[in-house]
Amino acid sequence: MTNIVVLIKQVPDTWSERKLTDGDFTLDREAADAVLDEINERAVEEALLIKEANGGEVTVLSAGPERATEAIRKALSMGADKAVHLQDDALHGSDAIQTGWALAAAIGQIEGAELIIAGNEATDGRTGAVPAIIAEYLGIPQLTHLRKLTLDGDTITGERETDEGTFSLEASLPAIVSVTEKINEPRFPSFKGIMAAKKKEVQVLSLADIGVDPETVGVANAGTTVLASTPKPPRTAGEKVDNENSDGGQKIASYLIGQKII
Repeated sequence: MTNIVVLIKQVPDTWSERKLTDGDFTLDREAADAVLDEINERAVEEALLIKEANGGEVTVLSAGPERATEAIRKALSMGADKAVHLQDDALHGSDAIQTGWALAAAIGQIEGAELIIAGNEATDGRTGAVPAIIAEYLGIPQLTHLRKLTLDGDTITGERETDEGTFSLEASLPAIVSVTEKINEPRFPSFKGIMAAKKKEVQVLSLADIGVDPETVGVANAGTTVLASTPKPPRTAGEKVDNENSDGGQKIASYLIGQKII
């Protein structure tokens, strides 16, 4: 195994309020706390497990603004060896196809990339399509939505769980896979790992560096356009139940029955 590439993304914390910008209705990433997407932590963990069993090197790849360096450092502190940061203002507002195109081009700049691991979907977009799009652009097999992953030589096998049952998948390297939350439990970065991450290499690339025309990406060139948005209504006050007559439990039960919860 020469190199495992893990696709990671910095997303707004799910506990923070998410807002859209007034101009182009893209996600306002400065309005919320930003974190490494949890599913990406599992993707990094799986890459590290494969490295520990088979050797090789783990490179994380992220496309995003300068702030995304925070997420990259988190992945490096978990144990990834190095990182590539695709940073270009022209990428702002890119759709899934444009993002897949840019990431595929960036992967082409990573020497010896044989296995690409991604999360099944990002929590800020939830398209779940980028790994498959990258596979099409690179012309390599895709094994998506895996709950189990095994590498044996140049063969990658996995299990995909669906409503219809569990399916076994197999492909030869090079290949791209995406994993679900059932794949593993990610490790916590150690103090040693956090300190080591500060010294690890982070290569910053622009669209020019990977040979992508800025006119093919970005919100102005996306395949879809958002014309308007409506903010979600403010949260209403909850209903209070008093227990002055020791009948609070009955009142709660009646309320739940009325809401058809029980």
